[in-house]
Amino acid sequence: MKHEEFRIGIEFWCGGRRWRCTDVGTRTVVGICVEPHEVVSVAGDVEAGGMTTRTITTDDSWLAGPPYAVAEEVFDEHSIEGCTLSLDANDE
Repeated sequence: MKHEEFRIGIEFWCGGRRWRCTDVGTRTVVGICVEPHEVVSVAGDVEAGGMTTRTITTDDSWLAGPPYAVAEEVFDEHSIEGCTLSLDANDE
């Protein structure tokens, strides 16, 4: 993709994962991964033997924002070139 093709809210593919654009800068694009993601919960003091649980969630509330509950990633001019509008376009 080219930088000028990105708009806030557009979904795109990069690295085999689906992303949603959350910001378009002068030379960069910022996005969140909208694939299922891992949630880590901690109960009690971990160092004292507390309980840590890991689950995979598809709950869309994690993708509501800003601010977002998932990390935003910055795509620079080099990584933007690896982005496509469809997963199939990666095969071309």
